[in-house]
Amino acid sequence: MALAHRIAKWVNDLNYEDLPDKTIHEAKRRVIDSLAAALGAYWSRPAKVARAKAMAAHDSPPSALVWGTNHHTPPELAAFANGTMVRYLDYNDTYLSLEPAHPSDNIAPAVAVAQTAGKGGKDLILSIVIGYEIQCRMCDAAGLRTGGWDHVTYGALSTAALAGKLWDLTEEQLVHALGVAGVSNINTRQTRVGQISDWKACAFANVGRNGIFAADLARRGLTGPHEIFEGPKGLIKQLTLPGLTDLVLGSPGDLMIDKTYIKYWPAEYHSQSAIDAALQLRSRVERKEIKEILIKSFEAAVSIIGSEPEKLRPASRETADHSMFYCVAAALADGEVTLATFGEHRLTDAKILGLIDKTKIVEDPELNKGYPKGIPNDITITCTDGTKVNKRVDFPRGHAENPMTDDEVVAKFRRMSHAVITDKTADRILEMAWDLDKLDDVTPLFRFPVVVL
Repeated sequence: MALAHRIAKWVNDLNYEDLPDKTIHEAKRRVIDSLAAALGAYWSRPAKVARAKAMAAHDSPPSALVWGTNHHTPPELAAFANGTMVRYLDYNDTYLSLEPAHPSDNIAPAVAVAQTAGKGGKDLILSIVIGYEIQCRMCDAAGLRTGGWDHVTYGALSTAALAGKLWDLTEEQLVHALGVAGVSNINTRQTRVGQISDWKACAFANVGRNGIFAADLARRGLTGPHEIFEGPKGLIKQLTLPGLTDLVLGSPGDLMIDKTYIKYWPAEYHSQSAIDAALQLRSRVERKEIKEILIKSFEAAVSIIGSEPEKLRPASRETADHSMFYCVAAALADGEVTLATFGEHRLTDAKILGLIDKTKIVEDPELNKGYPKGIPNDITITCTDGTKVNKRVDFPRGHAENPMTDDEVVAKFRRMSHAVITDKTADRILEMAWDLDKLDDVTPLFRFPVVVL
């Protein structure tokens, strides 16, 4: 059986009743966390541009809500606008493997299609689990980054599948949806190279938009390219992804959403353990003059956030939160890493830049052995008076091996939402999110009045 048919059969066979209570609870946590990230990004330029694009479309049912408004728009545009909000701050959840990814990027597309399909909370939870499973299993099977391709390429397939489930597509229609989504959404990694632009926030939102579009076309009878994975010009050959041939999707009790990580700090995930280590060391050096900061790390972190010259002098928020140099320097300078850490005025802060100039990042073969099970970063700080301190962190707070509590997830939501919605609205959203499986209509969860700045 071809891979697209195997995926389609798995999607078609999985039911809400198959999901363990733990998996259902994790889905609710991811919805709350994604809303936190979206609210924190609500007033950002990419979020405003994406909302304006979505709200320019006519409101004709069935349609989906642009979060934080009363405007309904086609599901593809709602997924794009809402997905951009979720992704902008780089504060949504993460999964690390042969290919790193942010699987909660699947949530905005799932919400949009659930609304247009008239589905309730249980169906939304099931579709989210499906999106996570397909994207993360593909990340386990084959890496895209080494070939210069972007992880969002897998997202077109995962969102097409979850949309197909919500629209009750047959197995054959799901195969066609995967074919359309796969053949037309191959993305290069230039999105994440050098000085990083607004587009990084939109990259998955765009393939999510296209995954929905592919599923909708298949729903209406359009056929997709045959053997999208194994074909002579298919994804496996063209992108050099032989591992996908043996891809196996999980079963209840072994589902990928349970293995993903919620972010504790608003920065690229490979930097989380370095931030953690730096904050633990800070009290031991804060009254001393630092001579050198040596960060030993692993290949993925060095390649993605620890080697390009642009990371030494980030000129945008997007580049700063993807610079291990900047994140560690800011942690040592401020004793915290928050959204304010990446404000425009901080990018030229003399204290942070001075610490960056004293920082060296090197790849350590021993630390490579600890990835992707962990994200081992080892920091040694040497001071001018001869003091030398060291800390290694493999599993920062929020990692699957060191997970955040429900209370910490809620606290993150309240921090991100306080400048956008009232406390009363936040209470209502949290109540509905924890009862997501009881909602017949998910729209009220995402319709909330925004405090106008």
